[in-house]
Amino acid sequence: MNLAARPWVASYAPGVAASFDVPEGTLPDLLEDSVRTYGRATALEFFGATTTYLELGDAVGRAAAGLRSLGVTAGDRVALVLPNCPQHIIAFYAVLRLGAIAVEHNPLYTDRELRHQFEDHGAKVAIVWDRVAPRVQRLPADIPVTSVVTVDLTRALPVSRRLALRLPVRRTREAREALTTTEKPTGPRKVVPWRELLRHRLLPPKHPRPGAADTAVLQYTSGTTGVPKGAVLTHRNLLANAAQGAAWVPGLEAGRETVYAVLPMFHAYGLTLCLTFAMSIGAKLVLFPRFDVELVLDAARKSPPTFLPAVPPIYERLVAGAAERGVDLRSIRFAISGAMNLPQSTVKTWEAATGGYLIEGYGLTETSPIAAGNPIGPTRRPGTVGVPFPGTDVRIVDPEDPARDRAPGEAGELLIRGPQVFQGYWRRPDETQAALLDGGWFRTGDIVSMDDEYFLTIVDRIKELIITGGFNVAPTEVEDALRSHPGVSDAAVVGLPRDGGGEDVAAVVVLDPDTVLDVNALRSHCRGVLASYKIPRTIIQAKDLPRSQIGKILRREVRTQLLDNGPRAEGKGDSP
Repeated sequence: MNLAARPWVASYAPGVAASFDVPEGTLPDLLEDSVRTYGRATALEFFGATTTYLELGDAVGRAAAGLRSLGVTAGDRVALVLPNCPQHIIAFYAVLRLGAIAVEHNPLYTDRELRHQFEDHGAKVAIVWDRVAPRVQRLPADIPVTSVVTVDLTRALPVSRRLALRLPVRRTREAREALTTTEKPTGPRKVVPWRELLRHRLLPPKHPRPGAADTAVLQYTSGTTGVPKGAVLTHRNLLANAAQGAAWVPGLEAGRETVYAVLPMFHAYGLTLCLTFAMSIGAKLVLFPRFDVELVLDAARKSPPTFLPAVPPIYERLVAGAAERGVDLRSIRFAISGAMNLPQSTVKTWEAATGGYLIEGYGLTETSPIAAGNPIGPTRRPGTVGVPFPGTDVRIVDPEDPARDRAPGEAGELLIRGPQVFQGYWRRPDETQAALLDGGWFRTGDIVSMDDEYFLTIVDRIKELIITGGFNVAPTEVEDALRSHPGVSDAAVVGLPRDGGGEDVAAVVVLDPDTVLDVNALRSHCRGVLASYKIPRTIIQAKDLPRSQIGKILRREVRTQLLDNGPRAEGKGDSP
């Protein structure tokens, strides 16, 4: 294959340029350009409350000054543990303006999951949802967090809605408790309400700025080993991927699009499509702290979306809900699906309901995350993940010897090279060396095939991560949780395909003698150490597990047996 020619550009949609130059500058520059260009336009909408680009830029400058007063300097890590909300976007860009590094976390993580990541990145300041603050305060004293900035989501609501939440009615009380807490975090760390950061004067324009090659974000991924590690993403990586996304969409109208943030922005997919791409094109970003069909459809009546990045189950639920409630979705011209397989039936139903395109893309945290996508036009091929993005090169190689390219049409491991490819894993040189080959090629661990027009199809995964609901689940982590139960001697965890795309977490356990399988007790035990989406939906008992000659559990055989025989072993747990 002539890499210099990038032959796949012939399959790009009309209007998508074959060449691509990475924009100069940094992510703060990206936002400041949009503030200058789209100043009085709405940047953010949250339950009807709006923020203009000028107001957003002002809040970022004040928050940056507030973080500086807490001792944040260039190169420091700042932990963000927030759902989608205006404060999340302000905090993200304020951290970056100081030259510090934003570290995104899932606010649903358990104490143990948070502890591992905080031990790894060593942040001294954490900006957290107030409901999460007690968990951060419980982190061991040797973790160097000194200040916890607490965010009350209700303060970003319209005044009328905020007042309504005070009514002594059960429904409003439940709504208030879902957004905030009255619990005061107690512990050794200084607590600073978010509003205090915004009381500072603007950060002086002459304050030192980051460079394009500086690290902007640590995004944790389970990678190929099952051990969470931080992917190092620079300003250039993220700026490039936002620009690649904008270049990919013909007919995109800068300053006039409305993007719905139903994907969590602590996930690489949501981070790029919402935190960077949407801001780069001067879009109105409508924020949802969690996906709820009713909330999204209510918003669609008032601020019709034009661009919706999501995962297949969201598209399916929105089409069904819109039909039931009589909500028109035809404003949505562009929809991009990722993180799991997109069924062709979902494409057909969605495009019939909206008249727009629904295309599938492919990426990984390590590629910021998007590396390939289906053209947004008639040349798309449902069932594939499309062709490499502008400025991106790919190779398909022998997984056992990545120096050997596969013959055309032959499946192999996908290698990616491009401006969006990460710099390595945070403080993990061995894993970095294994993932990044000479010449800047990243080993994805995915087995793919490429047809004669260069469309990629995912065949299998070398790595054994389970993708459920768009999130990665490391089998090792779930197995460790199961083995820590006093009645479990061993466990194997795999992903089983789910109708409509994605996978369910399934576990096969070997119990101690005289122990009776209690599925509910095992799930309850797991809830103490794992986020809810990691808890096995199916738990089966077996007398033993298939192993290699050195005793390693063969997860592939476990998965094959489950698929071949069905859940008919010694017992099956009901879905939670």
